[in-house]
Amino acid sequence: MEKTDILVIGGSAAGIVAATTGKAFHKDKKVTLVRKEVKVLVPCGIPYIFGSLESSEQNVVPDAVLSNAGVELKIGEAVSLDQDKKICRLADGSEIEFEKAVIATGSEPIRPSWLKGAELENVFTIPKDKNYLDQLGNRLDGFSKIVVLGGGFIGVEMADELNKTGKDVTIVEMLPHVLSLAFDPELAIKAQELLESRGVLVRSNSRVKELIGDKKIEKVVLSNGETIDADAVILSTGYHPNVTLAETADLKINDMGFIEVNEYMRTTTNEDIFAVGDCAEKHSFITRSLKGVMLASAACAEARIAGMNLYKLSTLRSFTGNISIFCTCIGGTAFGAAGVTETLAKERGFTISTGTFEGMDKHPGTLPGTHKQVVKLIVDNESGVILGGEIIGGATTGELINMIGLMIQNRMTVSSLLTFQIGTHPLLTAPPTAYPLIKAAEAVVMQYTH
Repeated sequence: MEKTDILVIGGSAAGIVAATTGKAFHKDKKVTLVRKEVKVLVPCGIPYIFGSLESSEQNVVPDAVLSNAGVELKIGEAVSLDQDKKICRLADGSEIEFEKAVIATGSEPIRPSWLKGAELENVFTIPKDKNYLDQLGNRLDGFSKIVVLGGGFIGVEMADELNKTGKDVTIVEMLPHVLSLAFDPELAIKAQELLESRGVLVRSNSRVKELIGDKKIEKVVLSNGETIDADAVILSTGYHPNVTLAETADLKINDMGFIEVNEYMRTTTNEDIFAVGDCAEKHSFITRSLKGVMLASAACAEARIAGMNLYKLSTLRSFTGNISIFCTCIGGTAFGAAGVTETLAKERGFTISTGTFEGMDKHPGTLPGTHKQVVKLIVDNESGVILGGEIIGGATTGELINMIGLMIQNRMTVSSLLTFQIGTHPLLTAPPTAYPLIKAAEAVVMQYTH
């Protein structure tokens, strides 16, 4: 029987970071990562293999990430976990004995059981499976009319990428606008308008009744009776946590279907078994309520926490809740969000103020490549603590929204942001005289004083 000190099960973002962090902080321990995939894809890059990239080979995580860190890689599917004997059994019958285990089994796309016709040929999902996605890409090459069900991040990105290749793409979204769960209406409307201006047809406020066809998909039927012709349908209706292995170990699963963990990413069932990433329980940083958010960035944060706390807990290294930091790009325009939206803050019972500022991401605005930049902040009235932020802009949007995430995580107040010291450069940032983050804070504070 093979033996290891730290066994990581799952080879995507969370598994990679848990293994490499575990080895970095416990250099004397043997770390083994088990995954069933021969090659692992960059999860957030998956939509781009259908347009911007030439093939999925350009979106593969190199195994050198593991070997260079001193992590041993084993290809195989873990099928059972005995938490008492600390033994993991693989599909080929081999077994691995461990001291500590980290479950990073991720998530799987939902194929709605209620949707009639979902089993028809040419109805696809978007799993993190290279072989499946390669076959999907080959099939899509021969199609012209594609319907994407779901206007979340993956649905929008898939639609935009397929549109680049000349496909006739329609998004069907049940909410009023695409990206409505991440952005307030005024920003979500801009994202939808931008998609439509690029040639993607969006049918928002629309529900799918059924998919019809003779063996193969032919039409998407909406609840109002309208139909959309389709050569292929892509189901982008969400993902569910893959907890099959955890269930074999009798680990506790919460009411939302995630493995129950504490702030150190230890399972509540066994202190020697951790869970991270899409399969692990999430709580809101702001309200502590259970969440179903699945993000590679959050998964990596959890994995770092687990890797550092495998043998000795540190109160300085704990996961205090999910901030939900999102970003995406439609053409040359980026959208970012962190924390709660104005809509969600009000639903949760906060009394808030908001501030919005529109400026430019370079200075002067006549420089080539300059992009309009819109920053919105959501602030708690009682404490002045920043609860959320949303951005539309250019290439700097990703780092700006990360900055807002850091402010939220450190419970920074809007008053502190008013005195925020910044470094600026004409080619890299907005002007110091009208830095959008500070001006948005100013817009919030003006509501207090006037």
